[in-house]
Amino acid sequence: MPKIFLTSTALAAALAAPAFAVEKTDVLATYIDMGQAKFEDSLSTAKVLQEKVDALVADPSPQALDAARQAWLAARIPYQQSEVYRFGNPIVDDWEGKVNAWPLDEGLIDYVDDGYGGPTDENELAALNVIATPEFTVGGATIDASEITPDFIEGVLHEADGVETNVASGYHAIEFLLWGQDLHGHEAGAGERPWTDYAAGDDCTHGNCDRRGDYLKAAAALLVRDLEFMASQWQEGGEARAALEADVDAGIVAIVTGMGSLSYGEQAGERMRLGLMLNDPEEEHDCFSDNTYNSHFYDGVGIRSAYIGSYTRVDGTKVEGPSLSELVAEADPELDAELRAKLDATVDALLQMKIAGDAGFKYDMMLERGSEAGEALIMGGVNGLVDQTRSIERVVSVLSLDAGEFEGSDSLDDPSAVFQ
Repeated sequence: MPKIFLTSTALAAALAAPAFAVEKTDVLATYIDMGQAKFEDSLSTAKVLQEKVDALVADPSPQALDAARQAWLAARIPYQQSEVYRFGNPIVDDWEGKVNAWPLDEGLIDYVDDGYGGPTDENELAALNVIATPEFTVGGATIDASEITPDFIEGVLHEADGVETNVASGYHAIEFLLWGQDLHGHEAGAGERPWTDYAAGDDCTHGNCDRRGDYLKAAAALLVRDLEFMASQWQEGGEARAALEADVDAGIVAIVTGMGSLSYGEQAGERMRLGLMLNDPEEEHDCFSDNTYNSHFYDGVGIRSAYIGSYTRVDGTKVEGPSLSELVAEADPELDAELRAKLDATVDALLQMKIAGDAGFKYDMMLERGSEAGEALIMGGVNGLVDQTRSIERVVSVLSLDAGEFEGSDSLDDPSAVFQ
C-alpha cells in the first residue's frame, strides 16, 4: 500500500533539538495515562456488553436483544477513542485485528441472504456458516466445531485458512450476531435480526439457536479477555507502558505517528474516501448496525485527545495533563494554534455527520452515488483529516523527531488503482 512520507528525517536529525520548559517525560506520562484510561473504559463497557449478551441468550426477548445492541453501541465509544494508540505502538497494532478487524465475510459465522453468494476463489469458507456446521474441512484437515468456545474462535476460526476476511472475533462479529446483515442497500434501515434467532424450541428462527447463543456468548467473553490483556499492558509494569517509558523521544514519535496514520491512511482513506469512491454500503465500518458515523466521530475525538492531552472517561471524569500541544507551542506557537484549529474543525465536520446520522440520514445513505449531501458530509471529514495531517507532518520537523512514515491509502495517493 502506498505511504505518505513525512518531512525528511535526515534534515530533522541534522537540526538541533530545541529545549522545552514542558518536560517530554510529563507529556508522555499524560499520553500513557490516557491510554490506560481508554482501554480500561473499553474493558468496562465490554463487560456490560457481555452481561447483556448473557441475559439475551438466557432469556431471549425483543427487550433483551435491544439491551445488548445498546450495550454494543456504548462499548464502541471509548474503544474508537483508543485507536489513535494503534499505529505508534506495535503491541496495540499487532493485537488490534483480534478486536476490530473488518470487513468480514459474515457467511463464515452464520446464515446469510441468498444474494450473498457461496465460496470464492479467495475464500472457500466465505459461506461456511459454522453455527450450522459442527464439522468442516480446511486444507484437507477435519475441524471439530461441535463446541463453540472462546478458544475455538480465537485459535481455529479467526482468520481460518490464512484469509483476513475470515473475521470470527471482536466487535464486528458480535455486531453481526446482534443485528444480522443490513439488506437495505442505500435505503434507510440497519440489520433486522429477530430476537427469535436466540429462542428455544419451536420459537427458534433460522435454526441452531442454541449454537448461535453459544457463539455470541463466546465472542463476548473473548472480547472481554482480549481487552483485559490490553488494559493490563498500560498499567504500572505493563509492556506498553514500559516500552514508552524506556525511550522518551520514541514515545513522542509514537504519539505523532498514531495521530498521522489514523488521520490519513486509515480513517480518511480506507474507512471514508474508499467507500465513497466505490459508493458501496459494504465499505462502512459498522455496516450491520449503521453506527459508522459514530465510530468516525469518536476516532476524530481520539486523535484530538492525543494532541491536547485530555480524555473524558465514560463516568465523566477527566484524565489530562501536560500535552504534545504545549510542547509544540513552545517551539512554534503558530503551528500549535494551526493544528488545534484544524483538529477542532475536523471534529466539527465529523460531528455534522453524526448529527445527520442521528437524525436518520445514515452512513450507507450518504454513500449513495449522486447524493450531494452525503458526499459533502463525508468529504468534509476526509478533507479535515487530510488537512490536519499536513500540520501533523510539520510537528515532526518542529520537534526534530526522527520519525518514519504515516500509513497511506490508494484512495488518496493513487485513486486510479482502486478500480484496477
